[in-house]
Amino acid sequence: MNLFYLLTSFFRIGLFSVGGGLAIIPFINEMADNSGGWLSREMVVNMLAVAQSLPGAIGANLSAYVGFANAGVGGAYIAAISLTIPAIIMIMFIARTLDAFKENITVKNLFSGFRPAATGLISAAGFGVIAMALWNSAAPVWYMFIQWKEALIFIIIFFLIFKFNKHPILYIFAAGFVGVILKL
Repeated sequence: MNLFYLLTSFFRIGLFSVGGGLAIIPFINEMADNSGGWLSREMVVNMLAVAQSLPGAIGANLSAYVGFANAGVGGAYIAAISLTIPAIIMIMFIARTLDAFKENITVKNLFSGFRPAATGLISAAGFGVIAMALWNSAAPVWYMFIQWKEALIFIIIFFLIFKFNKHPILYIFAAGFVGVILKL
């Protein structure tokens, strides 16, 4: 894996992924599609599961995981730092200039346009993760397209979150435990 490729790819992702960590998932999926085999969508789902389970920003965790999996510790540093540098530059610029222009109608309209774009990116990422986690497109028979064990865990966890409103780490550990028991 070329470190320069990681640097430029994650810098570009950091520059254009408006909406937070989950907004980088469509970019990572595109990277997987164009990777030539070193990164697959299945790997992205597994990396996303690990990145969401760890403390810290999902985007930085996911970029570090991709970098580490393909170029070791140096790749993890390069990917995570190059993902965050555009945000740091933009925040420094915005912090200095936004106060002077926060009542400007053009600036308000700009941010009004960013919100639905960010929502779209995050929604697309969420639906993509659901499809990757619950759908087996290589199944020989139509009723085997759905991964039933994973779908059942998804439905149960989804219900429990809304019914009992406990800390998310409990659901993560419970789902991991069930996955080990069922040997998913």
